[in-house]
Amino acid sequence: MSIFLQASDVFQFAIRVEEDGELFYHKAAMIAEDRETGKLFNRLADEEVRHKRIFQDMLEKIEEYRPTESYSGEYMAYLRDYIDNKVIFTKEAKDGQLRNVHDTLSALDFAIQRELDSILYYQESKQFVAPKHHSQIDKIIEEEQKHFAILSESKKNYQNK
Repeated sequence: MSIFLQASDVFQFAIRVEEDGELFYHKAAMIAEDRETGKLFNRLADEEVRHKRIFQDMLEKIEEYRPTESYSGEYMAYLRDYIDNKVIFTKEAKDGQLRNVHDTLSALDFAIQRELDSILYYQESKQFVAPKHHSQIDKIIEEEQKHFAILSESKKNYQNK
């Protein structure tokens, strides 16, 4: 299989996903019905900021790939549009599914699904990236798996109240 994504693409995607996740978690904190879950969502928003910084640091340490652009910033605009409309936190998910997020349980369900989507995306991305970058992508996957575990445990606790 030929390599058509650069590691820098995957890290740009990761940064955008973390930005979108931060926004969602702050909104979820505002609708949480109990203080404990609201604090969890705020903590996860803070984690997304931390993850974004980690991914930005990783991005700075790899060789940067920039295709020929017809205007300055074209490639980054493309990546942002791709993430916003095609991957994980899609426009449809943000606009459609977020309308269904109206309480703690629906926010937890939405967040759990987005974390799973992120994990799957990064696992799939590895096959399109040079093997020398696989360990870096594994770090991203580990971070997303931590969020999934935290959210899943929180959902169990919330339902058992």
